Amino acid sequence: MYLAKIYVTLKPTVNDPQGQTVRGSLRHLGFSRITDVRVGKYLEVRVDESDRSRAEAQVADMCHKLLANPVIEEYRFDLEEIV
Repeated sequence: MYLAKIYVTLKPTVNDPQGQTVRGSLRHLGFSRITDVRVGKYLEVRVDESDRSRAEAQVADMCHKLLANPVIEEYRFDLEEIV
């Protein structure tokens, strides 16, 4: 079994209004040295698979088909074996 830790973020060329709002709020709270904030998603998915390469393929497939919008988002994931 594997635990996939998935990070989904907007592509660098896509505007991030939520990130801009967070940046403005941080600056308002006195964090004046904040220059940029990007907001994304973090997911954990447990995959009941004994073969690492098959688990990686499944996670990549689910990211591409559902968890990330490949037009405006990119993703990466770390896969940890659960003992």
